[in-house]
Amino acid sequence: MDGMTASRDDGGSLFAQPLFEDPSARALSRVGVIDIGSNSVRLVVFDGAARSPAYFFNEKVLCGLGRGMAETGRLDPTGRERALAALRRFALLAEGMDLSSLITVATAAMRDAEDGPDFGRLIEAETGLTPRVIDGTEEARLSAQGVLLGWPEASGLVCDIGGSSMELATIGDGRVHGRATTALGPFRLQRIPGGKKGLKAHIRDTLEALRSEVGDHHERLYLVGGSWRAIARLDMLRRGYPLTVLHEYAMTPKSIRKTLEWIDDCSTKPLRKSVGISAERMALVPLAGQVLRRLLQVFGPQEVRVSAYGIREGMLYEQMPEQLRRRDPLIEACRFSENTGARMPGFGRKLFAFLQPLYKSASPARLRLVKAACLLHDVNWRAHPDYRSEACFDAITRANLGALDHRGRVFLGVALMHRYKNNGTSGRMSDLMSLLSERERNDAEVLGRAMRFGAMFSIAGPDTAGSLRYYPKKEVLELVLTRRAQGLFSEVAEQRFASLAKALGVTTRVRVGRGT
Repeated sequence: MDGMTASRDDGGSLFAQPLFEDPSARALSRVGVIDIGSNSVRLVVFDGAARSPAYFFNEKVLCGLGRGMAETGRLDPTGRERALAALRRFALLAEGMDLSSLITVATAAMRDAEDGPDFGRLIEAETGLTPRVIDGTEEARLSAQGVLLGWPEASGLVCDIGGSSMELATIGDGRVHGRATTALGPFRLQRIPGGKKGLKAHIRDTLEALRSEVGDHHERLYLVGGSWRAIARLDMLRRGYPLTVLHEYAMTPKSIRKTLEWIDDCSTKPLRKSVGISAERMALVPLAGQVLRRLLQVFGPQEVRVSAYGIREGMLYEQMPEQLRRRDPLIEACRFSENTGARMPGFGRKLFAFLQPLYKSASPARLRLVKAACLLHDVNWRAHPDYRSEACFDAITRANLGALDHRGRVFLGVALMHRYKNNGTSGRMSDLMSLLSERERNDAEVLGRAMRFGAMFSIAGPDTAGSLRYYPKKEVLELVLTRRAQGLFSEVAEQRFASLAKALGVTTRVRVGRGT
């Protein structure tokens, strides 16, 4: 490859300078990644919370560099033109955004094509960008690290499908273990001889040969890549699923098989228009579906999850010191939102401490959501009062967040909605609330009413004005006021305290403590 193939450089990093020289860093400053894949070319700029970066900019062009390469051994001529035009634009955009760092990475098409090195030199001459072509096992590792960025506790098999290749890696304990690369990308599969039988046999033999490298059974399968996301979006359509956020969307093997059969039986044009899938992407879905069917047979997962994070996020994870990796991505993102959007940054921590007596027996998972809600309780304060509750609900259920499953999104959305109002929900919200059990909906309402009381009880912080005592067996909620804070507990505060008690199904008791 004329010296173009590189796993890592610069002392173990793809980036020229370390992104996280300080392991205590809380924020990231505009880091750009250009990913030249077999099907798409994309520029992503990350910003925000260091452990859970947001997308400051995200643009892709479906160029199809790898189309026809299995037959010709060369990059698609039209794909080259489109990719070069996109890269010229991306280089100029990056210059205008004053990025702290920019890395250009290329994968299967450029590493395998005869004219890959020539195209790399052309890119550098035309744009100033220097593509770093990584090998397949490195691609597998970085993609798996992207999954870990979003799911610190993820354990199972990661499968990243591109246009010309498919990578697999096993993850667990915050680390990437076995990894492998295959030629099971849809562009390559288009040229497999022997018709449907030959294709099925090729996919089966390829995957079964990988058992020694990545294991033969995994409880969970994590899907990375545009073709998988297209299938997941169609699964949502078939099921009538109410929340069309692909990240952490969970499917069962049975549901996937039904969806793949449904796709085979339907005209693809109406389907893709229904969900906004491009014609270029939809053309690859049937072949990707053949691979997915065999993946389910060979590795036997019980649960399948979709990851919106992959190689680009994996490069950020690569840079993170262990201290940063151990932080909770959800809490870090919520803390960052509070610091940049709330009226009084830091109040969420005080609110969480004030409400903790209500959650003495709560699980760590529930406490985590309570903490996240407290940090987010005020970040939409600029929304119009008539729509503030809906803005809160929409903001969290549609947020680009990792480490938060769909039920958790809706739980937080309902809690934040009730932070601003006590009455019911619209039809759109009701559809999403169907993802929660009745108990979970009630718990979310209790949390919302608790935040509604605590957030207005004292502007200095509820902990300075009093403390809560909760006796669930006696069915009593007690508020112990400080002597100085007695004047704070007047009509509005009394009403909101009573509303919280009503949601809990208990009576109230208010007294003045012995302290100041």
